[in-house]
Amino acid sequence: MALKITVIGTGYLGATHAAAMAELGFEVLGLDVVPEKIEMLAAGRVPMYEPGLEELLQRHVAGIPGSTGRLRFTTSWEEVGEFGDVHFVCVNTPQKHGEYACDMSYVDAAFASLAPQLRRPCLVVGKSTVPVGSATRLAALLAERAPAGADAELAWNPEFLREGFAVQDTLRPDRIVAGVGSDRAEKLLREVYATPLGEGTPFVVTDYPTAELVKTAANSFLATKISFINAMAEVCEAADGDVVKLAEAIGHDDRIGRKFLRAGIGFGGGCLPKDIRAFMARAGELGVDQALTFLREVDSINMRRRGQMVELAREAVGGSFLGTTVAVLGATFKPDSDDVRDSPALNVAGQIHLQGGQVTVYDPKGMDNARAVFPTLAYAPSALEAARGAQVVLHLTEWGEFRELDPEALGAVVAERRILDGRNALDPSRWREAGWDFRALGRPTA
Repeated sequence: MALKITVIGTGYLGATHAAAMAELGFEVLGLDVVPEKIEMLAAGRVPMYEPGLEELLQRHVAGIPGSTGRLRFTTSWEEVGEFGDVHFVCVNTPQKHGEYACDMSYVDAAFASLAPQLRRPCLVVGKSTVPVGSATRLAALLAERAPAGADAELAWNPEFLREGFAVQDTLRPDRIVAGVGSDRAEKLLREVYATPLGEGTPFVVTDYPTAELVKTAANSFLATKISFINAMAEVCEAADGDVVKLAEAIGHDDRIGRKFLRAGIGFGGGCLPKDIRAFMARAGELGVDQALTFLREVDSINMRRRGQMVELAREAVGGSFLGTTVAVLGATFKPDSDDVRDSPALNVAGQIHLQGGQVTVYDPKGMDNARAVFPTLAYAPSALEAARGAQVVLHLTEWGEFRELDPEALGAVVAERRILDGRNALDPSRWREAGWDFRALGRPTA
């Protein structure tokens, strides 16, 4: 009999996973404790921008004309317990307020609500990013509280989604990691992921702690690589070198690779910053904090980049933002997303505003979320309108739309042709030929 799948938590991760499981042919039931979210998803709409996700949902959500009907949503834990053979837990693990540590309250609440409903053999699969050691504790909770007892097993299957590519990363992942405690759990996960495994996706079987560590280790490595090239940008600034050419040269080394070597104003979002901080906090609890002290510098370099962009902008307008008009292109932490959580772009815009600059922001997808976080900033419906009358333009999120901007058209509306590229994504010669004073972090001024 075909497996039936539930997805607990229908945020960014859960909504994507639920839709992808339906795409892979499974009957899927998604649960959330927020009724408004369930109503939206049941209508085939998503509460966030993610390319291809809404179309995928509409292909499978029950009740939508022409859909397969394989995907439904509920707020009932009892319904989830009766329905599912495999339960994926996809709830959020934010950073604790005022601490580095991970807030496990949502995960703990999900397991506490799910366990009493598990009356027959099933597999609960954690996908949330959690501190190492959590899975062992949660497996014990399931065994204690589930009526099915030891037949309600746990596996840990970390997610590796990139915002903007989440659908692709779920349907065609570059690896699947399965932290399991039995052959049965491994067999069930192999059945769930039969399609990508059949297409050649590697399947890495581990114990619980290793599976938990894979996600935090991967994010820590990526964060380190980004901060490394940003540290090199600081050296290039001082030595009049070119960090873009430096990155190109070292990226040709296969041991290093080109990805994540674009210097700029650093990383943000809901994963990398909080994951490396939670990793440091957990290492301290385990008594091995010295193993991860380098991550403090990774974090410090990253946060320093925002201040350096503010300083560069202040210098560009003559030493003070008072009475100046500043255009900011980009509000999201990365392109192809509407996510402004810990966004370097929005942080820089906010700092300049607090120092007296009149800041106008434009972003292709993140305007509503940005407005909710920084309602005191001005917002424009286009890049051209944002730049109107500006003494300096800051390019802070590398949307394709901004790379294609016409320097002449933008130059016709600004007060002064001055642009700072905080992402090293624009072509300096193109802008300079159009009469712009072009600066970028870690690059020569001419």
